[in-house]
Amino acid sequence: MSFKKNKTSFGRRISQKISRTVIGSLFEGACVLGRLHPRSNPAKHGIELLKNIAYQGTGRKEHLLDIYRPMKRQSPSPVVFYVHGGGFRFLSKDSHWLMALIFAKFGYTVVTISYRLVPEGCFPIALQDTFDAYRWMVEHADEYDLDLNRLVVAGESAGANLISALTIATCYQRDEAWARAIWDLNVVPKVAMPACGLLQVSDPGRFKRQRPDLSGWFSKQVFKVCQGYVSSESPHLEDDLANPLLFFEKELAPDRPLPATFATCGTKDPLIDDSRRLIKALQRVDVVAEAAYYEGGIHAFHAFVWLKIAKECWRDHYNFLESQFGKVKVDEYAFKYIESLST
Repeated sequence: MSFKKNKTSFGRRISQKISRTVIGSLFEGACVLGRLHPRSNPAKHGIELLKNIAYQGTGRKEHLLDIYRPMKRQSPSPVVFYVHGGGFRFLSKDSHWLMALIFAKFGYTVVTISYRLVPEGCFPIALQDTFDAYRWMVEHADEYDLDLNRLVVAGESAGANLISALTIATCYQRDEAWARAIWDLNVVPKVAMPACGLLQVSDPGRFKRQRPDLSGWFSKQVFKVCQGYVSSESPHLEDDLANPLLFFEKELAPDRPLPATFATCGTKDPLIDDSRRLIKALQRVDVVAEAAYYEGGIHAFHAFVWLKIAKECWRDHYNFLESQFGKVKVDEYAFKYIESLST
């Protein structure tokens, strides 16, 4: 490798680290402020929080997970395995406490994880961490009273990519040792909920081609996200698990039944076409696959729970889960909590 290439690579890593630190700090700070809301305390809503459980023995904060579970719950409890977004570059389980709390209000025990981020967490590192956390959940299901027959995998943006790749590894036999370890668990999610997913990291220029009026700033950010996750040094640039959408579009018959899928996205989110393509691909192989698109919604709009369309989105999540599992709530109606956060 030439000195020039080394220098370019080093500069890119430094730029990614600075970007992650600055932008990540802004988002994390906003989430910390959100937790100061008087109604953000899980205990006030009948939710027990088990925090900073290690799923790997590294001692790193990226290898920790949290468990949110209703104090009044079914035994065993249906479970949501939640993977946060953030462009593979920033955010954590701590920034996504609201999503975990809402799913817990639905009556589910929620396992929400952190994972290593770009530049260290380039593919397949972030995915391997996700797989390790999933394996930990399966191995500790009895200890935490989890019903793996009612298992949901959920995540938004980059998290949607990771849970989609995880789903592939549970339903298709693959060659990677770390993917085979997931296959060998023989635990397949019953429902997948990818929200506003970035499901193909190759060809980031497709968004600009689809929408010529797309801002240059957004196009640049997408390039940074995609090229950071599958860097030029990665030997897996076109790997199926980095691009789960392309894998599903092959329309291969699964070795195990794929989960029912519910995808959501706002109509003003430039990533919306990935969700549309995903649902069409799954329907072509006879998977229960539905999508809901929310007029005027921007990327990850469902985090802004005071918005009418965000409330509609969460109700649609609840209704889809109910269609698959029946009612699981054992305390007050979940949406009282969402309404309370708006006041």
